[in-house]
Amino acid sequence: MIFRGDFYSEVLHTTTNIQILIPNCGAESFRVVYLLHGLHGNQGTWLDYTMLPVFAKKYNAVFVMPEAGRSFYANQQYGRKYFDYISDELPQICRKVFNISRKREDTAVMGCSMGGYGALWFALSKPEAYSFCGTIAPACLNTRYILDGLRADPNPYLKTGPEAVEIYTDLRSIYGEGLEYRPDHDVREVVKNFPAAMPKPVIYMTCGTEDDLRKENLVFKDEMNNTDFDFTYEEWAGGHDWYFFGEALKKTLEFWFQ
Repeated sequence: MIFRGDFYSEVLHTTTNIQILIPNCGAESFRVVYLLHGLHGNQGTWLDYTMLPVFAKKYNAVFVMPEAGRSFYANQQYGRKYFDYISDELPQICRKVFNISRKREDTAVMGCSMGGYGALWFALSKPEAYSFCGTIAPACLNTRYILDGLRADPNPYLKTGPEAVEIYTDLRSIYGEGLEYRPDHDVREVVKNFPAAMPKPVIYMTCGTEDDLRKENLVFKDEMNNTDFDFTYEEWAGGHDWYFFGEALKKTLEFWFQ
């Protein structure tokens, strides 16, 4: 069953879209995957471009797909509080309406590109909530470098095209006009400062060998391999596109449900 609809979010202070995929089989309580879209996607992208209904039936899991615009899943300086909405309000609503497990071990967060960054950020910042993170070709793994460069001189970046101008605007919405660096938004810093007493999520990361983000993904991989996180990285031929993302989702789910 696919539920598509709108509801009013008390955190976002507006009506927002959501899609929820529930397998056509009974269960005392379903495992749940919060599945996050990328910068150019929306709450329906995973259903439009992947075999998600097949996966929901195979693994007897619920997939929750929220709308986050181009927010990078942050509480924006000039915008909505998407981090609070997705990590706090949304799970509460879903548990009230649908038969979703409340157990940490039954809860995962996954995403691609911007959503891959969001998945890492949620899993590392709210480890009490998510036992597993599936991050596919995550973007923005070097937040400090990006913001420092834009503060110093944004013109070289802005001259690369209209998309760069839009992303620059997105970042100012999140970090303010001064593009102030925030360590709590930087997943590499969150890893370094991860509380010793907190349970660590299992992290499975994938990236295509032809992906423009591969270099920074490999840097993150090397850093994670020097920690005591249960971290696995896999790559194979592919770019930053749905040919790769669809296969990566299949492998990610196989990894979690093995």
